[in-house]
Amino acid sequence: MKIEQIVLRLIEMPLVHFFETSFGRTYVRRMVLVEVRSDGAAGWGEVTCGENPFYNEEWTESAWMILRDFVAPRVLSHEFASAAEAAGRGAHIRGHNMARGGLEAAVWDLEARLKNEPLWKTIGGGAQKEIACGVSIGIQDSIGQLLEKIETEVNAGYRRIKIKIKPGWDFDVIAAVRKRFPSILLMADANSAYTLADIDRLRRLDEFNLMMIEQPLAHDEIIDHVPLQAALKTPICLDECIRSAHHAEQAIRLKACGILNIKLGRVGGFTEARKVHDLAQKAGIPVWCGGMLEAGIGRAHNIALSSLPNFTLPGDVSASRRYWKRDIIQPEVEVTPRGTILLRDEPGFGYALDQGGIQSICLREEILS
Repeated sequence: MKIEQIVLRLIEMPLVHFFETSFGRTYVRRMVLVEVRSDGAAGWGEVTCGENPFYNEEWTESAWMILRDFVAPRVLSHEFASAAEAAGRGAHIRGHNMARGGLEAAVWDLEARLKNEPLWKTIGGGAQKEIACGVSIGIQDSIGQLLEKIETEVNAGYRRIKIKIKPGWDFDVIAAVRKRFPSILLMADANSAYTLADIDRLRRLDEFNLMMIEQPLAHDEIIDHVPLQAALKTPICLDECIRSAHHAEQAIRLKACGILNIKLGRVGGFTEARKVHDLAQKAGIPVWCGGMLEAGIGRAHNIALSSLPNFTLPGDVSASRRYWKRDIIQPEVEVTPRGTILLRDEPGFGYALDQGGIQSICLREEILS
């Protein structure tokens, strides 16, 4: 493959319902789409960072600049024997994994299309042809509102419920959820809202039989999770602090967690995600695919990633209509009544692009040659 053009598009999509975490509430998503063109074909990627540098240091505008000024010049006109080489072209750029990962994912999609095969096959997936789905529910205005939302998702067939927590919205909230739904697979995501000073508070959550507590401590903290995990019966799942296979290896070796969340953008694309997956599998650590309020392209990439064999826990990959009135792919991602998504066999990420829909919400476009 020789990348002849890269097209950046900034789109804006309002959420069906606001999504709140410990670091803020989101009503509208602004995302950068990356299209790479070669030999009459095009591959697509999606940059999954937020509008503000709160989840990590990246945000939409920084991703645009990094892609335009630093990543694209290193990729354009370069001959790739395979998409696995794409990540290396920007490896010396410090950080900015989500920007680099959006382009890397597009190159993988391009390779799959040139081979006329589904993306899941190109990345070595397909161990699971039916992806188990969970949902992530943000902090609500009341416990009653949260319970109503959980009821809706359980009735829709989702196999796991994740709720966001923070100090003051944790013990009593989870207690109310467990009282109403005593047998559902339930996990809590703290998004780095706690410190080791909260160890007794977090230990109280052991009584609720949670699948896991996700990233309770700081976004860049691995070591302090070691004594916390030792003090808890509930498995800790690490998210924000695992940005590479090296970080995953450190966390596993130190016994800082029992589960890993793999987000495609957070680790910089499919090449690194597969390395994290393989390390965890060898160590007997289960993994699952986390979400970043993706539009259809990023959602389709997550489906492909989730078909790798060690994705044994339901991820955050759910139906398009949970987030968007109109997604940017056709058909939109749907979940079966048994709470699964079926792999598609069409070339690339498996869905057609709604080109008219993309253009209608496109705020900016730049063609790089």
